[in-house]
Amino acid sequence: MKVKIGIIGGSGLDNPDILKNRTEKTITTIFGSPSDALIEGEIEGVPCVLLARHGRKHTIMPGNVNYRANVWALKEAGCTHLVVTTATGSLQEHINRGDFVILDSFIDRTQSRKQTFYDGEPNSPVGVCHIQMEPAFCQRTRQIIIEAAKELGLPFHETGTVVAIEGPRFSSKAESLMFRQWGGHVINMTTVPEVVLAKEAGLCYAAIALATDYDCWKVTGEKVCVGDVMATFQQSVPKVINLITKVVPRINAQNWDTTINELKETSENSVMLPH
Repeated sequence: MKVKIGIIGGSGLDNPDILKNRTEKTITTIFGSPSDALIEGEIEGVPCVLLARHGRKHTIMPGNVNYRANVWALKEAGCTHLVVTTATGSLQEHINRGDFVILDSFIDRTQSRKQTFYDGEPNSPVGVCHIQMEPAFCQRTRQIIIEAAKELGLPFHETGTVVAIEGPRFSSKAESLMFRQWGGHVINMTTVPEVVLAKEAGLCYAAIALATDYDCWKVTGEKVCVGDVMATFQQSVPKVINLITKVVPRINAQNWDTTINELKETSENSVMLPH
């Protein structure tokens, strides 16, 4: 089975220049339009599709991202994998600004987002999907990212739990301290429902989180603000691009038939059909 890798760019990482032989395709899905046009191209000869999560001009707030359309569009484009980036706040002292975290679990604190394709609407797939979320992220894809990060000498953490909040506001100090007590390592506004929908779609999903700030739990230091988040992310964009460029051909070099078939089987077996 040939691989095709969808890349969902978070804040600051939606530059199509990472792809060669680019073409743009504006599409719609049964769940509406994705955040932006799909930009198809290649990284070292491997077919990839780039999608700006918030739109290329960052006009879509986290709660208004059409996550279902995004994932559905990438699935329909033939993607087998999703490698995504996300700006996060660090909830732990040992995770410094500029560190990468290869996420392996999440805590959902979102409130108003549609987390399934199987919602009973006329155009939706039939049934109710009770998808299992452990492991939440593709372990094989994560391992490839970890190995590439080691070789590049990047500051990174092999595991991490992300707390996904509704946004668009940042946390109160009491919330931030609570998330730390819960065992959260980083915090963002987009991993849920993206990771859930990817699992329903049977895609190999892995997330590269970049710690841009310390949220607001630290007694000393500046509190999180948009300017600092974007500045830290922009400084790290070349590292992220290097990492993705190294990861893509390594994914392509492996045989994914068994993994993809297992994900497809899990997805299909999670659906309860009407009876």
